Amino acid sequence: MLKKIKLLLAEDDELLASLLNFRLQKSGYDVTLSRDGKEVKESLAQGMPDVIVSDIMMPYFSGIELIDFVRNDLKSNIPIIIISSAGNEENVLSAFELGANDFISKPVNPSELLVRVAREINKM
Repeated sequence: MLKKIKLLLAEDDELLASLLNFRLQKSGYDVTLSRDGKEVKESLAQGMPDVIVSDIMMPYFSGIELIDFVRNDLKSNIPIIIISSAGNEENVLSAFELGANDFISKPVNPSELLVRVAREINKM
């Protein structure tokens, strides 16, 4: 039996989070949804997912801080895909410098996200 891929989805926009959560679960991923940085840290404390998809702008703990935390504090190379609104070029560059694996601009096309998640999983 194949292992179900655990994915942490960190998104504070309720509508987008629900849409992406639905599509990811429908595609067979075991999704943990976190709505802010506090929930992200709580989720990570309970166990590492196989992939993280995170908005760059979240309350309490940004996507940038999340990348830094995972790469430097947890010493993990887990794939991290960042989601951000257009116009956040500086944040996107910072995300890549800290070790993000991929980036998707908002509005997010759920089908594109699925392809990018699958691509990161295939690299593992």
